[in-house]
Amino acid sequence: MGQDNEKLPAKRRQTLFGLPVDLPNWPGNNGLPRKPGDFAVLRVLGGPKRLCSGVTRRDLLLAGSLGFIGVNPVLAGSKREGGATFPNFGKAKNIILLYLFGGPSHLETWDMKPSAPVEIRGDFKPIATSLPGCQVNEHLPRIARIMDKVTVVRSLTHPWNFHGMQYATTGLPVGSIPVEETDVHPLHQPFLGSVKIWHDQHKQGRKARGAVPDNILLPFTLSSKRPAARYAKPYGSFLGNTFDPIATEFKGDPTRSMVRRSHGPATEIWDPYLGVKPGCRFSLAPEAELTADITFDRLNRRKSLLEQMESSLRLAGGEKMAQQRELAFSLLDSPAVRHAFALEKEPLSLREAYGMSLFGQATLQARRLVESGCKFVTVVWDEFGQLNAGWDTHVDHYNRLKNELLPGFDLAFSALVQDLETRGMLDDTLVLVMNEMGRTPRFEGDGRGHWGHAYSNMFVGAGIQRGQVVGKTDRIGGIVTDRPVSAKDVLATIYHLAGIDPRSVLIDKLNRPVPLVHDGQVIPEMLA
Repeated sequence: MGQDNEKLPAKRRQTLFGLPVDLPNWPGNNGLPRKPGDFAVLRVLGGPKRLCSGVTRRDLLLAGSLGFIGVNPVLAGSKREGGATFPNFGKAKNIILLYLFGGPSHLETWDMKPSAPVEIRGDFKPIATSLPGCQVNEHLPRIARIMDKVTVVRSLTHPWNFHGMQYATTGLPVGSIPVEETDVHPLHQPFLGSVKIWHDQHKQGRKARGAVPDNILLPFTLSSKRPAARYAKPYGSFLGNTFDPIATEFKGDPTRSMVRRSHGPATEIWDPYLGVKPGCRFSLAPEAELTADITFDRLNRRKSLLEQMESSLRLAGGEKMAQQRELAFSLLDSPAVRHAFALEKEPLSLREAYGMSLFGQATLQARRLVESGCKFVTVVWDEFGQLNAGWDTHVDHYNRLKNELLPGFDLAFSALVQDLETRGMLDDTLVLVMNEMGRTPRFEGDGRGHWGHAYSNMFVGAGIQRGQVVGKTDRIGGIVTDRPVSAKDVLATIYHLAGIDPRSVLIDKLNRPVPLVHDGQVIPEMLA
């Protein structure tokens, strides 16, 4: 849960269409009180004056009016930012996001501090990697061998010490516990994957019926396998539910259990993240598999009946239900979808290379989906069974890192990178390893607490510089001392690689322009 936060950063001013915008008080950003004049930028007066992005003020007014009917255009600028042209614009045709929910310890992964006191550095030893001068944890031996292909950003920083997938993966400019710990909130902004697919559809049109969808979330809906309220899920927000990621369902039997004491009394949890049997699989919905007694003829008769029942709903404004039903049926009888999810077709040796765990098999499934035409796949290492599970190592820190988290990630990530490269897919597939924060430099009992002041992300693939370390922290990993960057800068860089100008503006449902990444800037050191 959230801890005491430091004061928010000083307000920074930015221009939007050449006019000053005070972002921390911009309407729709974070719920802070607004001052008179905040809406001045929305006034459209006089003739058609052309803006710096090439869009007229009249166009902006039209775009705002379209927002009411669910068409929220991105007002894109050019590929130039601040007078500089960055390389590899649009290089990433596909994106796989591996999201380590909970906040992995940077001190025990990609920013180890072997010369710090033992109460800081911990018990794990660093090992050399294929990237000279870069060490990783001794329990990441396979990743150590591929670090020359990877860019590590060690200087991510923000002042908030709570879980924040919204902050990490959307344009949301300010962290907020109510916003992050609410499933759907009016201040939420569109998920990275939703924006990419929205953008691609407006450029290329929608896919044909029965094609593999373009925005899929594995292995299940965020925080749906743990008690208590859910965290903010990744979704399309004001772009519309059509651009929500489609969450899969996981079917499989765990092979290992662990006694967890992170929330309430010690409890034995049979956790598929620890291990699963080879018969496990993923599907787009619990009913997305035809049983032996349901033929396609019977399926079509059911569809006809449902269409008749839903015609009245559409008249009453029930388009969302009808759209979801049509999507479900199109996926049910789709050979492309059935093939994409046929995980059992992969050689057992490759499945074992990814790791016979929920995360390992979900990562392999992500590769199959991209190979089958899916443009954006998210794999979340989520909490399972208890709060403070996943990478949220408040307690039992060493045991869980050594026997669960590090080995599972070591297998999955290294296998994915090598697999994509072997298949010739790494050049246009961008792999993101992201999270919302790091862990405290000093231990709190037998674990580390939340720490947003310094943390790391990793990137590999389409347009990413090979063998690069960006930024650094002090001798205890507590604060950033060189090249501080924000999650918005990371998003700006990802959007650039995906062919979307980071300076683009979205129009929300209230006709307000919302900067795509607010003050985020492309990180040129990340680019090849």
